[in-house]
Amino acid sequence: MQRTKTNGKVIGIGRNVFFAGLTSFLTDTTSKMIYSIMPLFLMALGASKTEISLIEGIADSTASILKGLSGWWSDKSGRNKPFMVIGYAFTALLSPLFAFVTSPIQVLAIRFSERVGKGIRTAPRDSLVAASSEYGTRGRNFGFHKAMDNSGAILGPLLAFGILSLFPGQYRKAFLISGIPALLGLLSLIVFVKDRKAAKHALPKRFSFKDLPPRFYVFLAIVFMFTLGNSTDALLLIKAGDVGIDPAFIPIMYLIYNSVSVLFSVPAGVLSDRIGRERLIIFGYLLYSIIYLGFGRAATAGPVIGLFALYGLYSASTDGVQKALVTDIVDPKLKGTGLGIYNFLVGITLLPASIIAGLLYDRIDNRAPFYFGAVMALSAAVLMFFYYMSGKGVKETENGTSS
Repeated sequence: MQRTKTNGKVIGIGRNVFFAGLTSFLTDTTSKMIYSIMPLFLMALGASKTEISLIEGIADSTASILKGLSGWWSDKSGRNKPFMVIGYAFTALLSPLFAFVTSPIQVLAIRFSERVGKGIRTAPRDSLVAASSEYGTRGRNFGFHKAMDNSGAILGPLLAFGILSLFPGQYRKAFLISGIPALLGLLSLIVFVKDRKAAKHALPKRFSFKDLPPRFYVFLAIVFMFTLGNSTDALLLIKAGDVGIDPAFIPIMYLIYNSVSVLFSVPAGVLSDRIGRERLIIFGYLLYSIIYLGFGRAATAGPVIGLFALYGLYSASTDGVQKALVTDIVDPKLKGTGLGIYNFLVGITLLPASIIAGLLYDRIDNRAPFYFGAVMALSAAVLMFFYYMSGKGVKETENGTSS
């Protein structure tokens, strides 16, 4: 599918990419306001570490089924914006409802429903970013989008911290306020983002898994291994509490992580455009392994604060870069489908990953899940190195295909 020409630029970024990023920024402000305090809220409701991991794993992985379907459907229809509007509306409307729950099962129901919205919007949004990118800018644009995501993830915990500082223990008040940014993001999407409409002759008539190249599935296998050790970040926040960080400052840990990610996401994307995506992904996996080893060994607040900063560098080096690599590999007409399958795999793997990590945390100790994650990340880095050395890595070409 050919890229859509967009009208003008904002701060040097294509209009579509900029306003899609602004929508993500505002929506992530809402999501991370909630996410940064949800583990503490769930424990106040009586949930165990395993239950917290299970809630996050079920919500993310089950809803991820829609990521593959929405990606294919957007390719088939040649449109992205309707899926994005529906998906972002879920978050805007459902987020304030957390203020009224009284049990972990109610949290699960709302989390699941809100993640359905994410499943609907994610692949079409990523496909829009790819289709709106000029030659040689795909990595930068995915990096920009990641930076906007994480900018919201800075503001969200900061707002949560401010609310909890003024009103200690008033989690429900934070949940009520959280819906405002997401509503503004939805408005930005509706007004400013121009839909990508592909010509009818460019639309895929059918889909077979054979339509995607073997190197795509090899890459997915490596991503699966890595993600199996990459459980919910809620355990990182719980670990911060375990080493003595005050509950009111827990959201600041998430702020530190996202601040570093914002600083490095665009440079990492630009670097991947220049040196190749695979090299940066290898670096990210190795860094993750070191970070998780550090979380496993940490027993005081100082090292944990530093590890959250390094975790932001890992995120910048991999999240947007992996999506850019997927769009390099697959046929231009199947970008949404490829991104949908990729997002589905990552999301669905979070369920076993979160269950494993939660059980290791509860039944062994608070070091075990991090040691497990470190081993899986190191294994994935080794496989990614052989993937790169085998010549299966690809680079973006001007028409959007790979070489």
